[in-house]
Amino acid sequence: MNGQRLDTETINHIKNSVDIVDIISSYIPLTSRGRNLFGVCPFHDDTNPSMSVSREKQIFTCFSCGATGTVFKFLQDYENISFIEAVKMCADKAGISINIKSSNTKTKDNELYNMYDIAATLYQNNLNTDAGLEAKKYLYDRKLDDKIIKKFKLGLSLNDNKLEKLLNKYDNSLKDRSGLFNKSNFKYYDTFSDRIIFPIEDLNGNIVAFSGRIYKEYKDEKPSKYKNSKETEIFKKGNILYNYRNAKEDARKQNKIIIMEGFLDLFRAYQIGVKNVVISMGTAVTKEQALLLKKMAKDVILCFDGDQAGAHATYSCANELIKLGITPKVVRLPDNLDPDEFILKNGGEEFKRILDNPINIMEFKLEYLKNNKNLDNSTDMSEYVNDILKELDKINDDILREITINKISKQTGLDTDLLKSKLSNKKEEVKKEIVIPKTPKKTNMYVKAEQYLLYYMLNNAEVIKLYQKHIGYMPTDKYRALAFEIYYFYKTNKYINVSDLMISLNDDNEKLNTINEINLLNLNDNYTTEQILDYIKTIKNYNIKVESKRLRELMKLEIDPLKKAEYAQKILEIQKNNEEVDKYDE
Repeated sequence: MNGQRLDTETINHIKNSVDIVDIISSYIPLTSRGRNLFGVCPFHDDTNPSMSVSREKQIFTCFSCGATGTVFKFLQDYENISFIEAVKMCADKAGISINIKSSNTKTKDNELYNMYDIAATLYQNNLNTDAGLEAKKYLYDRKLDDKIIKKFKLGLSLNDNKLEKLLNKYDNSLKDRSGLFNKSNFKYYDTFSDRIIFPIEDLNGNIVAFSGRIYKEYKDEKPSKYKNSKETEIFKKGNILYNYRNAKEDARKQNKIIIMEGFLDLFRAYQIGVKNVVISMGTAVTKEQALLLKKMAKDVILCFDGDQAGAHATYSCANELIKLGITPKVVRLPDNLDPDEFILKNGGEEFKRILDNPINIMEFKLEYLKNNKNLDNSTDMSEYVNDILKELDKINDDILREITINKISKQTGLDTDLLKSKLSNKKEEVKKEIVIPKTPKKTNMYVKAEQYLLYYMLNNAEVIKLYQKHIGYMPTDKYRALAFEIYYFYKTNKYINVSDLMISLNDDNEKLNTINEINLLNLNDNYTTEQILDYIKTIKNYNIKVESKRLRELMKLEIDPLKKAEYAQKILEIQKNNEEVDKYDE
């Protein structure tokens, strides 16, 4: 962090200057229900409103996946940014000027991150030396300029041992884990030797992998065009979308994200100002990537190569997205061109025009499944119609289903009622219902009393006073630790607010998890003093029983008659206290 140091008071001021409802509703639709608002949780695969947002408490809680926290936590998880970046976003929205430098905290395996940073710097330097002239000429010949080369940190791996020397301070086990080296005869060689390097960043902008492309002509056996990093502790390709960090802002502004296949396609689009583009890091889109796409934009557009292989990739990718709850749109380029070739041939404006007019997924599938079929042949027609009906069963959009049925009817002459009758998925539109919080797991009466008392302590100063006056001690370790933090916060600040408390515990995951557990109880916020005293009585009874049992065990082990008598006296006193446990000083 650079410039102004943000203390807890400043952070709380920023939090209280924005409304969590306003922030979250700018990302997902919210519907009022009682005192809270509900929306579809963006942090797990969901279709029903399971996320509750409390304007009063300034927290959100998902009753399905358990996600909960302040406005900062929502922005951290939604935007995949650091805590301080989330604070800065809220400060900007509130018009509060703070001078901080956003930082991407590397929390997982710093040594691997550092190795990749060193490698990336070496590769970029290589490209700008005499040894990199041929590689740079290749990039220039592909019509990539220095701006793109610098923006995407392109580099060059040379067939030398400089990388091994630079990383010599790291032990061999780390080199083996990193994926940066091949090993032969106990010597390490750069995995990406003689390749142009495309660094791959994680969602926070840290370089975690590389893809290397050949650029020379080979007389003998030609190596594979691309070589990619193996998965490591910091690189799981199914969790990453290439160019995510650069694309997300433009995607949200336009409410549209474009998926392409190749690096050069993406770079070319970027050159003409189309920046809302990503590449999936594998052949199939994963659940994690689908959730990222959902958070970026409403419209997901597939723009793959215009040849048959590109059509097949579009079909496969679309089906994976549909399984994951996304119905994409499709751009098909003519003359078997890929986006890079199309833009170079037809210009950026024509490409943008096509992007603005994608076809729906069923329109694409009608053409894709008709390929190599003769609809004048009854066997081919029957196979084609059955294939389309199978695809329609995957779609939940009733309007799109109706449009497609009408198109098939016109193509084939078959009656629309007949076609509809063949659909196996005849489900009617189901009204999306707000998820009712699950009934808490059954626990014994003592644990339940601790949980309920903590719930009301998090929200009421009077309950904190009653707790401190009559008990001041929870039997369960994690609840005792949280109760102490609640009391300490109240004593220091003279008020209690759950979201402010969570800010003060920002780095204490154990206590934050306990708060999350308590928030999920979703109890009625109204309480009576009698209720609270009943929880206190239950906990106090339990404490007395535990202490009495402990003393009896000590007495059994004691051989000194005087000390045995002392233990017996203490047990009598405890029993007396137990009989008077209901007599509180109000």
